[in-house]
Amino acid sequence: MRARNAMVVHKAIRHAVLFIAAGGLAGLSSASAQTFNSYRCVDGTRFVVGFYPHDSRAYLQLDGRPITLRKRLAFSGARYSGGGVIMVVNQAGGATIRHLGRPVTACEPT
Repeated sequence: MRARNAMVVHKAIRHAVLFIAAGGLAGLSSASAQTFNSYRCVDGTRFVVGFYPHDSRAYLQLDGRPITLRKRLAFSGARYSGGGVIMVVNQAGGATIRHLGRPVTACEPT
């Protein structure tokens, strides 16, 4: 289990480095303003999500693969979707996620 978690974190970091490099080439602000959050869900799912300044998308590392989620209209908190994944982050920092045809599950930051 630890080896899988380490692999997920490694891939998330690799994905972030590639995005930061691309952002630097595009003239975006420095990488020091990015935000990464790790979550653990009730159903055992774990994921890492990255947010970058001047970019409304969320960059998710889930089940060993990177997924880019577009920000969607939400009445409360922030809603993102893409690649068969729907993630809603509430104002308190908790989240819900639905992926791979699984039911919606509650997640808390770790």
